[in-house]
Amino acid sequence: MDLVFRDAEVVDGSGGDSYRADVGIEGGRIVSIVKEAAAAGCQRPTARRVLDAEGLVLSPGFIDMHAHSDLALLRDPDHSAKAAQGVTLEVLGQDGLSYAPVDDRTLAEVRRAITGWNGDGSDVDLDWRTVGGYLDRLDRAHGGRGIAVNAAYLVPQGTVRMYAMGWEDRPATAAELDRMRRLVAEGLEQGAVGMSSGLTYTPGMYAPDSELTELCRVVAGYGGYYCPHHRSYGAGALRAYEEMVALTREAGCALHLAHATMNFGVNEGRAPELLALLDEALAAGADISLDTYPYTPGSTTLLALLPSWASEGGPEAALDRLRDGATAERIRHHLEELGSDGCHGVPVDWTTIEISGVSDPALAGFVGRRVDGWATAHRLLVEDRLGTTILQHVGHEENVRTIMRHRVHTGGSDGILQGLKPHPRAYGTFPEYLGRYVRELGVLSLEECVAHLTSRPAARLRLPDRGLVREGYVADLVLFDPATVASPATYENPRTLPVGIPHVLVDGRFVIEDGRRTDVLAGRSVRRTETR
Repeated sequence: MDLVFRDAEVVDGSGGDSYRADVGIEGGRIVSIVKEAAAAGCQRPTARRVLDAEGLVLSPGFIDMHAHSDLALLRDPDHSAKAAQGVTLEVLGQDGLSYAPVDDRTLAEVRRAITGWNGDGSDVDLDWRTVGGYLDRLDRAHGGRGIAVNAAYLVPQGTVRMYAMGWEDRPATAAELDRMRRLVAEGLEQGAVGMSSGLTYTPGMYAPDSELTELCRVVAGYGGYYCPHHRSYGAGALRAYEEMVALTREAGCALHLAHATMNFGVNEGRAPELLALLDEALAAGADISLDTYPYTPGSTTLLALLPSWASEGGPEAALDRLRDGATAERIRHHLEELGSDGCHGVPVDWTTIEISGVSDPALAGFVGRRVDGWATAHRLLVEDRLGTTILQHVGHEENVRTIMRHRVHTGGSDGILQGLKPHPRAYGTFPEYLGRYVRELGVLSLEECVAHLTSRPAARLRLPDRGLVREGYVADLVLFDPATVASPATYENPRTLPVGIPHVLVDGRFVIEDGRRTDVLAGRSVRRTETR
């Protein structure tokens, strides 16, 4: 064999009890698991390399169900932000906005719209236009060597709507809806695992339920799932969850709720109501899962807080409105007094808004500061040309803990890697689960937590050979020290790598070895394998 991990404590991802074993790897697969080899007097497996795993947990690689590494994987071959956490697969194309499928016009517009998430893309060769082309680009990235970790992709509904009908706030015509159906179907045929939406982001939020239902019917026909950032995480959050459950049940489509939080003061202590809603639907036969990150603040762009009408027509139209005094005052009134749909129906509390990144280096002095009112927010929106990212300190710890215990919960970082001070979840989500919520707080057992981060997401993605430590499975693996694994990343110093994760393997090859990033690029696109 190529490699044997000797005397590892195997937490296999099933949720069952851990066990001590020697685990052998060959050709990128797990080929041998010998339990309690030394105690049983068995012939111990041999290999070209034997690594003593005494005191370490061996688990499947972690699957980040909500990532924003769409360009980062192409830009940065190192990608330690995720690799060092033990992430071996990321799901991209989130929140309804990404870079395929596009034409030239749509690509230019989506680059502007999500500069705050991914940068403007000027340092990446954006040479694809289809979902298949993007996935091929991942496979041949960095001189054909590939990417740091594996990646799956969701067809972004907002981008599809932008492609088919621009930024108009109106129902689609029959012809436009047919075009959107074809674009979604083509993306799934080319390897996407489902479809995402960002229903507090324009232009995706302009879609009525009837339109979303029709697109979800297409997704269901290919065995994919729908991943909505739904219409509100604040006022009306429960109604927004109910809407997504009803919509997908009508379409016969699996549902995965993105960053399923209950935020803002109106939802403090209301997580049990959300879980009761989901339990009722699950008992009735619905196929539902969700992901969360183990932190209370959220992160998005400053632009996203604006009322949706302010962005109709696209980024340049939004800037024109912000430059017009009367219209800017109307925007302020919606934000501060009425509660805009972009701010989840809750009047904005500027004291909760912290600037995490800017596109214009001349504005870097604002990073790390709380917004002191509309005048500052308005200045940043205009001078940074909508490229400002923020942290929004509106979450509740008891809701975070309650939701992560649920049986359909999975882990997702929602990690934005742009900005001088990004949310620490981008560098710390998975060790934070293991260190803080398992070891320190006991919210989950180690076996339960690993199942949340491995086999459950693999099942949602319908991956037949990932997410468990089993013979024949792909050797995407993590070895971590359960006594020391932790995330030192903070809001002040967010770009801090984890501790206690010495080894990470992708396809049987070390991407992290002895706590250091190797030069291995073993990641590839992971494509939908179901046939229609």
